[in-house]
Amino acid sequence: MAERQRRRVGGAVVAVGVVVGVCLGSSGCSGTGAAAEDDRAGDPVEVLHRAADTLVSAGSSKARTSMEMATGGTRVTIRGEGVYDFRERLGHLKVQLPQDPAGSSEHRPITELLAPGALFMKNRGAGVPADKWVRVDTGTLSDGNLVTGGATDPLAAAEVLRGTRTATYVGRTEVAGIAVRHYRGTADLVRAARDASAANKGPLAAAAKGFATAEVPFDVYLDDEGRIRKVRHRFSFVSGERSGEGERREESVAVASTTLLYDFGAAADVRLPAADDIYAGKIAEE
Repeated sequence: MAERQRRRVGGAVVAVGVVVGVCLGSSGCSGTGAAAEDDRAGDPVEVLHRAADTLVSAGSSKARTSMEMATGGTRVTIRGEGVYDFRERLGHLKVQLPQDPAGSSEHRPITELLAPGALFMKNRGAGVPADKWVRVDTGTLSDGNLVTGGATDPLAAAEVLRGTRTATYVGRTEVAGIAVRHYRGTADLVRAARDASAANKGPLAAAAKGFATAEVPFDVYLDDEGRIRKVRHRFSFVSGERSGEGERREESVAVASTTLLYDFGAAADVRLPAADDIYAGKIAEE
């Protein structure tokens, strides 16, 4: 398996046995034509400011996620799949860790539950019993849980767009057979945090401080109802770890996070773990 890495986020070390990879594949079809070809495109910045609210109105959807990270010579991709309830701000994902160089997986998929202020993980490994959950307080994470779990919370991904400062309409194209409008731009996490829903204000404000830059380039694809079908963000942060001699080394980590949303209205019955099912012991270093 690709190199496991511990990352320090906010004052807490959170390891999901992962992540370092830059996307080598497509970021989605790039549309052709100009905004004049589609009168419904509207002002790009205003359209994207409303995208998160449109998802909340949609209620729920299925989701696929991909997180590609790169640091030094190591590249890793983590994929997830599940459902998300935008009104309750609850999600359920199965996150698949990368294969090792021989092509076999060293870890069963991690089950993740996304909730306001918390990330729950099962099959976490690192000494955690298989029947127990690990709870991470996302308020302590300097990336606002945009990266830590190996998948970006779908609603948080949409709320990043509330910070859109510049955007252009690229044109019409398709995502998974659905006609969409492609926008490209840059969001500011400080502004996103200011305008976000109550649940995401804190995490996005933490990300604005914790990432190498608060500016987040993105590509997003909206269907004719204004719902996000695909969004791709590019984050950057500095990871620090101790060498064998005790010296602290800092490396720049580039992250490409992609969220694909489909099957809107799908059932999303997400139940959080009971207190007795949450592991309270020490998590081993990986």
